[in-house]
This record gives sequence, structure tokens and C-alpha cells, in this order.
Amino acid sequence: MGAQSAPPQTRAAPPRRRSCSPALGFGLWRRGDKHLNLTALRASNSVPGVNEAGFSRDCKGSLSGRLGNRWGDDVQLISTEMQPVSPPHSPPGLRGEHCVVQNMSSSLKGTKELLVFLGKSLFGVLEALLFTLIPKPRKNVAGEIVLITGSGSGLGRLLALHFARLGSVLVLWDVSTETNEETLRMAQEAGATRVHAYTCDCSRKEEVYKVADQVKKEVGDVSILINNAGIVTGKKFLDCPDELMEKSFDVNFKAHLWTYKAFLPAMIANSHGHLVCISSSAGLVGVNGLSDYCASKFAAYGFAESMLIETFAQKRRGIKTTIVCPFFIKTGMFVGCTTSSPTLLPILEPEYVVKKIIDAILQEQAYLYLPKFLYLMVILKSILPIKTGLLVAEYLGTFKVMDGFVEQKKKDQLKTNSVSDAI
Repeated sequence: MGAQSAPPQTRAAPPRRRSCSPALGFGLWRRGDKHLNLTALRASNSVPGVNEAGFSRDCKGSLSGRLGNRWGDDVQLISTEMQPVSPPHSPPGLRGEHCVVQNMSSSLKGTKELLVFLGKSLFGVLEALLFTLIPKPRKNVAGEIVLITGSGSGLGRLLALHFARLGSVLVLWDVSTETNEETLRMAQEAGATRVHAYTCDCSRKEEVYKVADQVKKEVGDVSILINNAGIVTGKKFLDCPDELMEKSFDVNFKAHLWTYKAFLPAMIANSHGHLVCISSSAGLVGVNGLSDYCASKFAAYGFAESMLIETFAQKRRGIKTTIVCPFFIKTGMFVGCTTSSPTLLPILEPEYVVKKIIDAILQEQAYLYLPKFLYLMVILKSILPIKTGLLVAEYLGTFKVMDGFVEQKKKDQLKTNSVSDAI
């Protein structure tokens, strides 16, 4: 038998190198007439190093990655350029169309947001202008539970009497039982049918929470909270003992934290409430001789304003805030203090201030500065050079407003009052 010739050996074709399909930007790679979704492969860890867009981390010019045995053989992947383009079967003219659509959508969204913002801003300005010509409607507070701290005298007592005439349920807090009971009697004579007086030292957190629980059980949920209690040392910074500074912060600022913590949750649950902060013009600008008082009033103002913003951001439209900043008031807390500019910065009458505060609460006004010159003063403080601002302050006599107070002080101790009655 003749020798049989060996069958010709077929030379195996070299593995075909697969290049990235134009669908690289969509996470697809071409394998013959199939497409492999690398985003899905990355999720299953089949192709390590591939990001959510389907690109390998070293996909740049000479990328090679290997898809092993999942489809029965190895596939060499090579990318020539890292560019997101149109899907594989899209006509050439549609390449990049998805990017254009995305850009147009983003642009339209931004334009819409801008127009809505401009529209709402214009409406707000027009509304404010309208209410300068026509008085804003006043809300009815009859039956509302109004809590006033520092109600034993001064502004606190006057506020209680006004709310009594409006038919509100009064909750009176003061550190002095005797003066607070006097306010209760006066409120009943003014027409209040429900008045509750509690002795409470607002500088003590535990006491605030304890009395607050009593109020909730015996009276109900407070719907208008007026943080009015305050004290003043009237000493220069280096002359003021540490314990008096701490007391100023405890009463003038920290008490606001504890009362908010105690009564705000019920307001939120009822979607109804009003938070009133009696701050001071000393919470807007620094005053010579009132360093600790200014610091505490700045803190009270900042806290009340931040809570206004927080409730607005959380869309709690039923919670209102009013921040009051008055100059000196003739209530006895700042006896001897004077003003060198009675036209621009007059010493205020208590009844006038209380009437303005009541109007601001009933009209849900956010800020109330008294006198109105304070609005301009805050602007000047922000835009004038510091030297010019100090010259203006010196000209207005604000450097000497506390001189009379210091001279008339007869005791080297804390001068206290149940209300923050002044600057």
C-alpha cells in the first residue's frame, strides 16, 4: 500500500482583534455582530476596572481588556479613542445627538428655574410695596396660647396686657413670683379670661423644661412664644466678672434654645406657631460698655434668624418668626443712659414699642427695628469703610450712651430686670 499522505494541516486563523465599537460611550463593545454591555459586566466583576460609562480605566489609545470564557472564547478589546459617540446602529448624522439633547434639557431646566425665581422675586417686591401703602391684614389671636418670658415688668407686662385685650390665653413666666402675680391680676382686669402665671428662672435649662411640661399639661400647646426676658451688667469687659457674663448668656440667649426645644415640636405638629425674639439694637451693632450684652443679643438674633431660615427651608409655612430690635426704652432697665441724637436715635416710649411689636406679630412681620434709622444704620455699617463708620458712630454719640448708666450705679453687682428693655 502506498503511503498515505497526511491530510493538509489547516492553519488556525489568528484571533481576530476586536476594536471598540462606536458605542463605546454607551458601555457597548463589538464582538462580531454582538454587543457586550460592559457596565453590566463591571457590576458582575467580569471586567475589572470598567466604570459606569463602560470605559476601562486604561482605555486610551492602547487599551486591551479580556472577556474570559463567558462567551466561550477570549475576546481582545482594543480602543483607539475615548470618545462618547452615538449608538452602534444610529445613522452617522445622529452621532452625538444624545449629548445635544442632554445639553438642551439642562439649559431649559436652568432657564425655567431662573424665570420662576425672577417671577417670585418680583411678586415679593410688589407685595411689599403694596403693603407699605395698604395695611397688611392682621391675624386673629383670640384663643391663641401666648407665652411671655420676663412678664413681671417692663415690655413683658405691657405685652401681656395687650394680648389680654385681644382675647388670648396668657402664660406668664418670670423669676419674680410677686411681680408676675401682679401682672396676672392686671391682665385679668384688662379682660383676659384665662391667665396662668409660673415662676421660672429661664437661665436654668432643667427648670425651663420642667415648667414647660407643666404648661403643656395644664394649659395646652403654646402657639405664640415671646422670648423677652433679659438682663444687663452695664460693665466694661475687663471689669465684668465671669459669672455675670455667663448669666447674661444664660438669660439673653440660651433660654431661647430651651424654650424653642420645649415648644417648637408642637407647633410643627400642628403646622401653626409664631416665634418672637426680643433682641436689641445691640444685637445689630456693637456698643461701648455692653460687650457681654451685645454678644448675647447678637447670638439671640442669629439663632432666631437661622430658625426662620430652617423652618422655611423645611417648608414649614405655618411657623412664623418675628425678630425685634429696639433702641433704649424708658422702662427703668437702662436708667441714666442718654442719646446725643434724639432725632435719629430717640429714647423710646414703652407703649409705642409694644404697639409696634403687637402690629408686627399680627401682620407676621419678620423684622422690626425701632427707630427706623436702625435699618439705615445696618446698611451703613455694611458698606462704609471702618474709619468712616466709627466717625459716624462717634458723631451720633454711641460711644457715650452707657456713661450715665455707669455713673448712677450704686451697687457693684448685677443689675437685673425681667425684660430686655433696651438697645
